[in-house]
Amino acid sequence: MQIAEQVDAPRPVVAPGETLLQVTGLTKSFGAVQVLRGVSFEAAAGEVTALLGDNGAGKSTLIKCIAGTHVPDGGQILLNGQPQHFRTPSDATRAGIETVYQDLALCDNLDVVANLFLGRETVRTVVPGLIRSINEESMEQRAREALSVLRINIPSVRSLVAQLSGGQRQSIAVAKAVLWSPQVVILDEPTAALGVAQTRQVLDLVLRLRERGLAVVIITHNMQNVFEVADRASVMRLGRRVAKFDIKESTPDDVVAAITGARAFDTADVA
Repeated sequence: MQIAEQVDAPRPVVAPGETLLQVTGLTKSFGAVQVLRGVSFEAAAGEVTALLGDNGAGKSTLIKCIAGTHVPDGGQILLNGQPQHFRTPSDATRAGIETVYQDLALCDNLDVVANLFLGRETVRTVVPGLIRSINEESMEQRAREALSVLRINIPSVRSLVAQLSGGQRQSIAVAKAVLWSPQVVILDEPTAALGVAQTRQVLDLVLRLRERGLAVVIITHNMQNVFEVADRASVMRLGRRVAKFDIKESTPDDVVAAITGARAFDTADVA
């Protein structure tokens, strides 16, 4: 089932395992501080890719370049093999990349429907050429369909976000992104500060996104979560990618060693 009624452009069909997002040689400096030093990164359809690294490794800057928040100084971002030049987050969204940041960007005083469609409200014409109004019925129906497809359980689509649990709020933020049929969904620390049950709820949602054929990128410090839901992992340190792993063929100790620099890895193909 397609959740969104329409998107800005038709999304090409990509086979599971095929690279959707590819970043090559990305650089970014803020004044004299070089934050990204020729970073490469990939995410494939139908896979979860973990982006790992200690604080200050450059993860957030990389993601913000991909999401259009920052404009990189050099390098290239490709989506479906096509070069992209994002100047704003809206550019990335229109191309098919949605990002859910740790603060979720939800409005506590609005209900679930209003949050899902915030800034993208469905309207209907009341008087042609003169008056249009928000189509609450259409928005509510699409909200119910979206939550049903993603198997998100909440008391009501008219519940205020402030009344929801942490796991439910995270799920609503993800549903808001998926509603517009993206190809790539980036989740920034989606289980931070959640309890055990709420974390389980969010991880199950991540797996459902993978089942829908999306390329899911998850930034996390939780190694247990990585080995539970991720297919691959890329590790950054000091603005570079220093290692990448196939999770099925790796151990948590391998990944931690790459993050801390306790072990040297072959960096020939992980710039």
